[in-house]
Amino acid sequence: MKKRQVLKSIAAALYPGAVAALLASCSENKQAFAAVDVTGADYARDFALTDHNGQPRSMKDFAGKVVVLFFGYTQCPDVCPTAMLELVEVRKLLGAQGQRLQGLFVTLDPARDTPQVLKAYVENFDPGFLALYTTPDKLEALAREYKIYYKKVDGPTPTSYSVDHSAGSYVYDPQGRLRLFTRYGSGAAPLAADIRLLLQ
Repeated sequence: MKKRQVLKSIAAALYPGAVAALLASCSENKQAFAAVDVTGADYARDFALTDHNGQPRSMKDFAGKVVVLFFGYTQCPDVCPTAMLELVEVRKLLGAQGQRLQGLFVTLDPARDTPQVLKAYVENFDPGFLALYTTPDKLEALAREYKIYYKKVDGPTPTSYSVDHSAGSYVYDPQGRLRLFTRYGSGAAPLAADIRLLLQ
């Protein structure tokens, strides 16, 4: 029998009720996140990108905030706008702490997603969110570093293509460390709860 189980058995026998529960849980001090805990991962640790205002950006620019970073493209018909709306809801759920949430949208379609297009797109959801981009020749390396899948899918005209891509967001703590991966469609409330833990 594992040590933890032994402690629970002894506590239950000798100290029934609330005291037993307290003693049995004394070793359970690890934070429990709803999202996938990727603390210590050796990928997706930092970036060197440009925001929609033309400013160079890296993780150090967002010290003191929890950062939620999502890859997509502005002409995405469903996944991207849904993910952005969910992040808006997360900010509302956080109340005053919402000011310490930084949403970042990284485009996988730099050919069509110009800085002007990106600015209009993210500010439509929240003026505090930022869109980031890199040059097409550097995008592949960036996607590898972040383990992001993307593939251009031809449409009826050369400019009407779509982009298949991974759906999910990376979450960084206020010290700029990668902590969580939240899957698309997980819901705003669980993510808000995770962010509250990271802000403690």
